[in-house]
Amino acid sequence: MGRIDEILTELDKLFPSAECELNHTNSLELLIAVMLSAQTTDASVNRLTKSLFEKYKTVDDFADADLETLQNDIRRIGLYKNKAKNIKKTAVALRDEFEGIVPSSQVDLESLPGVGRKTANVVLSVWFSEPRIAVDTHVERVSKRLKIAYKKDSTLKVEEKLMRKIPRNRWSKTHHQMIFFGRYHCTSRNPKCDGCPLKPYCRYPNINVK
Repeated sequence: MGRIDEILTELDKLFPSAECELNHTNSLELLIAVMLSAQTTDASVNRLTKSLFEKYKTVDDFADADLETLQNDIRRIGLYKNKAKNIKKTAVALRDEFEGIVPSSQVDLESLPGVGRKTANVVLSVWFSEPRIAVDTHVERVSKRLKIAYKKDSTLKVEEKLMRKIPRNRWSKTHHQMIFFGRYHCTSRNPKCDGCPLKPYCRYPNINVK
């Protein structure tokens, strides 16, 4: 068994049921939730969207919203002014260019205001069941600590290396497992290094061992 296979086996043991933690019931809600999640925890987004999605149910609701009101409705999370602006613009684009439907094309998704490669990959993976690896801060950190990528690699380079080294049918599953590992175990500060099953593969195996 190769090094990557051993890492994947351990991730399977740690997080066998890892999946997207953003609450949503349709593709629009998922897209909005992922846009809101930038530099914000999924838990914070879920607390916000519980009431937000009761008020804004359709593309038209977001497209026709008063910008200042929308900003006020999401002001509890970071970057709320910019996020509100992009959400409204994206809703207008969905209505005008895509018949109010969230597109299933990466190119079309990335054409939407405020939607970058990571957001598009999450939507494609979670809603459209397309094999994707979305590189967020957790996936990037874990990839570099586990020596799957170099410290200097860009997020795109990290994604390319993960896609090359991990079997395609494992991309989406591994993406969620790496997020869970980074969010709950291999955290940015105070990672749980002592007893970590992935310690043999880590660039910093004793970073937080007293």
